[in-house]
Formats: sequence, C-alpha cells, structure tokens
Amino acid sequence: MLSIGLDVHWKTTSVCILDHNGKIVKDKKVRGHWDQLIAFLDRELDQPCQIVFEASCGYGVLYDALMQLKHVRRVLMAHPGQLRLIFRSKRKNDRVDARKLAKLLYLDEVPTAYVPPVQTRQWREIIEYRQGVVAKVTRAKNELRALLRMQGIVAPKSLWSRKGLAWLAAVDMPGMRDLKRKILLDELALQMAHVKQVTKTLDAIAEKHPSVVLLRTIPGIGPRTAEAVVAYVGDPHRFRRTDSIGAYFGLVPCQDASAGSNRLVRITREGPATVRKLLVEGAWQVIRRSPRMKARFARLCQDRKDRRKKALVGVARHLACCMLSMLQTGEVWREAA
Repeated sequence: MLSIGLDVHWKTTSVCILDHNGKIVKDKKVRGHWDQLIAFLDRELDQPCQIVFEASCGYGVLYDALMQLKHVRRVLMAHPGQLRLIFRSKRKNDRVDARKLAKLLYLDEVPTAYVPPVQTRQWREIIEYRQGVVAKVTRAKNELRALLRMQGIVAPKSLWSRKGLAWLAAVDMPGMRDLKRKILLDELALQMAHVKQVTKTLDAIAEKHPSVVLLRTIPGIGPRTAEAVVAYVGDPHRFRRTDSIGAYFGLVPCQDASAGSNRLVRITREGPATVRKLLVEGAWQVIRRSPRMKARFARLCQDRKDRRKKALVGVARHLACCMLSMLQTGEVWREAA
C-alpha cells in the first residue's frame, strides 16, 4: 500500500508518495487550489493507498474529497500540536514536511485528530459563531459604559433593559460623543438581533438531540454548555477512560516530573476554548444547585480563598468526566455519590 503525505496550503500542496518499502516514488509540488490536488491524485494513483495531512482551516472539505478517491483506503488527519513536538527542526519547508508526514504514516505513528461527521462540523461552526457574536455584544456594552464614565454619568442598574436603553439613547452627550453613542447603540441592537437568531436555531437543534437533553438533567447546566460538550465530544466511545476528557478540554495541569520531583503548574488550555469556558461557567451554577458538587468544591478549596479558582477548575474537570460517563451509558444525573 502506498503512503502519501500532504503538506496542504491554500494555493500549493507538497505531495510525497512512498511505496510499500518506504522508498520515495514521487515528490512533487501541486500548484493550484484543492481541486487541482484531487485531480492530480486521481490521475496518479493506480493502487491502494493511505493519505495523511495536517489539520487546518477547512479540513473537513478536503477530508471528504480525499475519501471519495477510488484507490484511497484510509485518510488520517494529523494533530498539529503533537506534530510540532515531533518535528522541532531548524530545517523546515513544505517538501520536508510532506516527507515527514509520509514517513510517519508508513510507520503508523501519526498523532491523529478526530474528524467528526459533516453535520457535527456545521453544528460546531454555529456554536463558535454565536460565541463570537456574544463577544461583540459584550464589547459594545463595555464601550457604552466607558463612554458614560468618561462624562461622569451614573447609569441605572437595568441599563440593558428596554427602559435602560431608551434612557441611554436620550441622555445628553456633547459633540462627537453623541455620534459614538449612536453608532454603539446601532451595533448593539444589530448584534443582539444576531444572537437571538442564532440562539433560536441552536435551541431547535438542542431540543431534538437526545444527548443534549440528557446532559441538561445536571442541575445548573443549560442548553449552551450541554450542546457544546456534545458537539465537541462527538462519539463518546472513542475515549477509553472517562478522566481523559479533562485533558481533551485542557482542564488538567501541565506536569514537569523528574526523579523524585513532580511539579504541577497551570492547566494546559489545549482543545476547544469555547467548551472549556462554558464548562467553567457552568461549574459555578452546578456548585450552587448540587450538594454533591458543592461538597467537592469545599474539599478542594481547603478553606483557603486563594484556592477558589483552582477548585473551580477541578469541579469543571470532574463535571466533564461525569458528562462523558452519562453520554457513554445513557444514564441521567444521579445526585447521590
């Protein structure tokens, strides 16, 4: 079986093909978009092969197109973070990277990344898009509050209610600040309308998805956290152990162990940042509503205020493990230990 390594870019791709003995039979740069790459491989391949490429933006389209080729038996997507650890070198270019990928594939040592189905990829995209729009809403609100503070104006408590926004639009502001206020209010109204539209679409998906409904049996977990976990976990049975979900979402500490010392520092922050953020936010709500999680949080805090953030991350990691176990078994949340 041939082993093919692809160093993929938007307008050029380096292709390295190894035979069944690991010898290079073709080393070529294909110019053009991915359509030219697919046409080149379809024309050149005349025997079974396996292909590897590094994950990047738009990986799903290329993965699906490669899987449709006649002689392709397997397509792997290499994990970019783990590849950097393997390929730290002072000599790096597209041709060398394609050769290294092909050799890793030939040796069956590719650090792979999970490729979800098309519908799951689209679901992830809309979740990430909503987070971006929410960030724009927050930025507009912060700028409006700063605009009021610069003029010494005290804002009412319910500033973002309909009554508060009407007050904000009518408050007297001189010169250019009035223009800035109008632009920010227009942007806030537009982005809030976008949030409402995207949220309506996500709610329709969440109501029909049994896994999201299952995770919402956890006290304090809403639809946004549940759907993000389900979308990024994908197939829950691909995890051999439930505690590995903590590392997948970057909620475990970095470790530096040597001889008799074992130093644990801040969390790795690997994996999807959106899910990690939602899990930590959801952990606060779960602590307030679940005696079991509240007791765990108190135990991790050890009656020390400086450990509250670490304890919260610990609860979020345990919450992720519980969610994975629920997805694997189909059981609802059980409050008793």
